[in-house]
Amino acid sequence: MSDPSIRPIPADRIARWDYEADVVVAGFGVAGASAAVAAATAGAQVLVLERTSGWGGAAAMAGGFVYLGGGTPLQTACGFEDSVADMQAFLKAALGPGADEAKIDLYCEGSVDHYRWLADEIGVPFKAEFWGEPGWEPPTDAGLMYSGGENSAPFNTIARPAPRGHVPQMADKQSNGERGGGYMLMKPLVDKAIELGVEAVYDVRVQTLVVDADGRVTGLVAKQYGKTVAVRARTGVVLATGSFAYNGAMVEAFAPRIAGRPAASIEEHDGRAIRMAQALGADLAHMDATEVAFFCDPQLFIRGILVNGRGQRYVPEDTYPGHVGQATLLRNDNQAFLVIDQAAYEEGLTRPTATPMLRMPPTWVCETVTELEAEMGLPAGSLQTTVEVYNTHAANGEDPLLGKKPEWVAPIGSPVAAIDLRGMTGGFTLGGLRTSVDSEVLHVSGDPIPGLFAAGRCTAGISAGGYVSGASLGDGSFFGRRAGASAARN
Repeated sequence: MSDPSIRPIPADRIARWDYEADVVVAGFGVAGASAAVAAATAGAQVLVLERTSGWGGAAAMAGGFVYLGGGTPLQTACGFEDSVADMQAFLKAALGPGADEAKIDLYCEGSVDHYRWLADEIGVPFKAEFWGEPGWEPPTDAGLMYSGGENSAPFNTIARPAPRGHVPQMADKQSNGERGGGYMLMKPLVDKAIELGVEAVYDVRVQTLVVDADGRVTGLVAKQYGKTVAVRARTGVVLATGSFAYNGAMVEAFAPRIAGRPAASIEEHDGRAIRMAQALGADLAHMDATEVAFFCDPQLFIRGILVNGRGQRYVPEDTYPGHVGQATLLRNDNQAFLVIDQAAYEEGLTRPTATPMLRMPPTWVCETVTELEAEMGLPAGSLQTTVEVYNTHAANGEDPLLGKKPEWVAPIGSPVAAIDLRGMTGGFTLGGLRTSVDSEVLHVSGDPIPGLFAAGRCTAGISAGGYVSGASLGDGSFFGRRAGASAARN
């Protein structure tokens, strides 16, 4: 069904501007807040339009990871060495074929500076404590964690591993909401924006872009409490409204594997900004790319083996859980079972975790693998062969098949159980508008669209299929800064 309201409006049809500023930012999440701060710091008058009744977006509900490295003060304080070259090599390997290498290079080269901007200029607190347990995020206020499988196969053979998941400190932290790390990233950003004179208007839903006779973006048309309002941008518009994970039609068209299973995103992520820019001829990139959450506690699955619907292992269980989710949904038909013996299962239950809700009870429990295989309905001999091969090498603390680290390799004994994890995945989209390293929205011709900038999950950032926790908040804030600065000087 066509939507004529998405098409750009000529500026000469705007009879009156209801709001006006140098830089107009759509969205008050991490990318929008970073853009607003950067633009205001450059001397611009900044107006932020937010469709909900308050700031924060998906970022404020997130665990708060910001992916940073290259030798940040937090890494050094926790006793880890890192380099720009190692960070670049890892990200280019981990973020999928076709990743924007120019963006990755710039992001890595500017990572230490970005950390200092967040910590010193914005006031985001980071506790100098390393969390080394398996998990999606630290259950404590520790500030540093491996958040991308850097120390797991095959990446630990590509670049020197270093933890790069930087988590804002939060006392009495909860996994989300106003007691999570994402909130403690957003609140200082918003406070800084207000300190710099940024004005925010809430309950405003952007509808389309306004362009002058030369094709330059000069503003937005939006809805506020059902009323149409026109917003003029004297120097630039920044789009920062999030992904398209909650736009069913777009997901079906571009990323059908996660249709009906959005996760780690919010309903406001409807792709509107992407469509608005497309109507001006904006180019897209990596629209099929998705991050995939795997709904099982890493403290459990790291201690067993994950097998697919054919009874075969398919991923090193000690890697980043997002890699497990992508491997399960995208390459194994969303078929997964955790095979684990009683001793390992009970040990996993005693370990600290931020995701106790993901500790499922066993679906089947048997004395032998042969019995378990039959109960699970797997092809005869398939699971038996998998466990036999795994146990043969595990007796020597090795996993030559997938490279699981020795500290997590142990033979599977008896009684043995399996947890049915079929369909236990969900995700969010990673693709979006193609942008330059200065966050200019690019036309399909390759040229920047004058006056239009974007950052965050409405763009194709540094990810191109692969993912690491912290990439969204990291590149959203990093390229959000560049969007704001570009729009201010435009």
